[in-house]
Amino acid sequence: MILDTHIFLWWLFDDPKLSRHLRDMISDPSQRILVSSASVWEITTKFRLGKLPEATEIVHNVPQWIINAGFSPLSIGVTHAQLAGEWSHHHRDPFDRMLAAQAKIEKIPLATDNAMLKTFDIEVLS
Repeated sequence: MILDTHIFLWWLFDDPKLSRHLRDMISDPSQRILVSSASVWEITTKFRLGKLPEATEIVHNVPQWIINAGFSPLSIGVTHAQLAGEWSHHHRDPFDRMLAAQAKIEKIPLATDNAMLKTFDIEVLS
């Protein structure tokens, strides 16, 4: 599964907003957990803009935090970028569009509690 940015952060911060269902799935050693480059971009951008001050501890080395959590990075490829850019879906957030495109192209579910992402033609776990 691909973790939406907030799900990744909730996991790292052991945030109670993370559902028990997702917590159990993420902690299952048989699950392959991916964190998109788009999430790294989103975390560092929002931190720089002052919208994510709680990420101080992780923002300067997000890739290492991905590895330390036992997850794998998912790079953004040109086919992901193509779909994210051309998708006629009305959702405007570029990070969300990229995560949805990656989930669609890679045929991997996206773990999120963002209701807008549930409107894309992808499998969503919440």
